[in-house]
Amino acid sequence: MQTILVTGGAGYIGSNAVKMLLAAGYHVVTVDNLSTGYQDAVLGGDFILGDIADKIMLEQLFTDYNFAGVMHFAASVQVEESVQNPRKYYQNNVIATLNLLEVMLAHQVKTFIFSSTAAIFGEPKYVPVDEQHPKQPLNPYGQTKLIIEQILADYDRAYGLKSVCLRYFNAAGADPDGEIMERHNPMTHLIPSVLQVAAGQRESIKVYGQDYATPDGTCIRDYIHVNDLCQAHILAFKHLLTGAESNKYNLGNGIGFSVKQVIETVRKVTEKNIPVVVTKRRAGDSAHLVANSKQAQESLGWQPKYADLSTIIRHSWQSF
Repeated sequence: MQTILVTGGAGYIGSNAVKMLLAAGYHVVTVDNLSTGYQDAVLGGDFILGDIADKIMLEQLFTDYNFAGVMHFAASVQVEESVQNPRKYYQNNVIATLNLLEVMLAHQVKTFIFSSTAAIFGEPKYVPVDEQHPKQPLNPYGQTKLIIEQILADYDRAYGLKSVCLRYFNAAGADPDGEIMERHNPMTHLIPSVLQVAAGQRESIKVYGQDYATPDGTCIRDYIHVNDLCQAHILAFKHLLTGAESNKYNLGNGIGFSVKQVIETVRKVTEKNIPVVVTKRRAGDSAHLVANSKQAQESLGWQPKYADLSTIIRHSWQSF
């Protein structure tokens, strides 16, 4: 049984990855500082309360376990916050990841799956966005993820550390079995925010700008189910273990939905009224982000299972 370290495994995507890794027969060790995660979302394996910024803790962890590889989800991920407090993002997303990579190399662990983001691309020059698209992040969050991608390329050339960078477009949905709730604090993701309105937990949903160059004036995003993202991580890990070279893949469904379309779909799924308040644009938001995931499908054999927006929303609705 191979042992995998999952950093940030108590968070939204990480906890679903832990569940799927356990189901696939792996021994999973989760490390999380619980700043945004929940320990009860980790449904098995070993849990370590710790921060990857703590090098002493990491050294002990890699001494205690023989890891076959690392899946790295631990990061600060809010675009707007990254604009307001970039120092936090460079510390949590860059410096802490460098700590992790240094300890990995010291213990000869050279298989790394990195949770990256479509935010590295900035405002798209064309859609759907493929892996070769220019990288011009609009915010510190995207910049920190791009820096790690560049570091990983250098570490592969210099030290033989093999990695796969998985660039999520918009992670959405929840555990289809209903065992892991979708919890964000604060809630910034669009779909659960709209569902909070449907559940009576907030009065209305804010639409940040309706003057974008899109058909209805609101931002368009490619929503991908969290389970489909996690499946890509497992396939990428297996791919590296076969001796494959490091690579980077975009992950999305290849279909874009506007903010207004998401709100309308939530209305249909929940049969609830959704009051809307239009406000000014947020700093760092691009108008149109849709993925070209052909490379992941061809190289990893990855195929989204839950591509339908209504299905994604129904799975999230189970958490309310």
